[in-house]
Amino acid sequence: MNVVDKLSSQPAEDISILEKLNDMIDGESPETKSMKNLIAMVSQTDSTALILGETGTGKDIVAQAIHKCSKKKGAFITVNCAAIPSELLESELFGHEKGSFTGADKQRKGRFEQSSGGSLFLDEIGDMPLPLQAKLLRAIESRSIQRVGGAEDIKIDLRLICATHRDLEKKVESGEFRADLFFRINVLPINVPSLAERRTDIPSLQEKLLASLNLEDAVRPIFTPDAITALTKHNWPGNVRELKNVIERACIIFPGKEITSSNVYENLLRLKVPSVAEEQDALWEMTADLSGITNIDDNDLGSSPEDYLPHPKNYKNWFSFYDEIDLRRHLQDVEIVLIEEALEKTTNKVALAADKLKLRRTTLIEKMKKYSINVNQNIS
Repeated sequence: MNVVDKLSSQPAEDISILEKLNDMIDGESPETKSMKNLIAMVSQTDSTALILGETGTGKDIVAQAIHKCSKKKGAFITVNCAAIPSELLESELFGHEKGSFTGADKQRKGRFEQSSGGSLFLDEIGDMPLPLQAKLLRAIESRSIQRVGGAEDIKIDLRLICATHRDLEKKVESGEFRADLFFRINVLPINVPSLAERRTDIPSLQEKLLASLNLEDAVRPIFTPDAITALTKHNWPGNVRELKNVIERACIIFPGKEITSSNVYENLLRLKVPSVAEEQDALWEMTADLSGITNIDDNDLGSSPEDYLPHPKNYKNWFSFYDEIDLRRHLQDVEIVLIEEALEKTTNKVALAADKLKLRRTTLIEKMKKYSINVNQNIS
């Protein structure tokens, strides 16, 4: 067992810190508890923290937790090293003096000075350009910086937190990352487990993410136990970020509805919107209770449409059973089903299908475009 493993298996001395962490980081899996213990320990020191983990695991949340549990009372400043062009990153970090380059019409403090007394979070440090890595190393070791175009050493008092999804050891071997900087920031690395490594946390994460959307009960989807099980079986290559997107997707596709495991597999993870046939089946199931509307077997169809199609007057009883109806959606569903059936009966010949529907051919083509009904045939 290495030093980090030994440290992470020990309980944090300050219970109140762990209580804070439990509010900020959800999950009680062994992997999550181990990570929380490391955060609790490193937060009580001034040592540089290095957060490692896949994209979407929540490294930024861990960085904020370190800051909030520390004794630093200043600001928490974030810089994404991968998002800022290399020619601008130096000025962003260290600031610049007036006239130091074209456009520098006034003195500007950099992120190091702005975060003095607090924490500076360098996200995606593995993407920092090599020339800038040397200046960062000097700042860490001397606890001072020089603005671009300046000669004065400015003392800094801050906690430096770094994070990356890159394999820094491999980047050191390839010469893309300075070895001395790596050893300087790799004091006590915190590995953020992937969601696949902490599957037992998924049910509570799902509840917390859903609650964070602050939805009214009427539009809040309900995940059945088998749906939760389906979520825990997914590999989650996008980690917590992907889970958050799936929860938001569920709220959009199934507002106020019950979500089953099949919904999870077909509609949420595969991003497949419920098909017209599925919606229509559900519609007829709802209307089956209305007077005069029954499910008809294909073998029982009469010779005239009036023998088996619901008569419009039967819908007058709708509001005796239901509070409302999306009339436009309902009529669109009926149109889609009849258009698709007419096309199927005519082997996708649009002109013949239009005759069956008593529509002009151009009108049918417009409706097909509107409802995204595609057929493998020559529209002529």
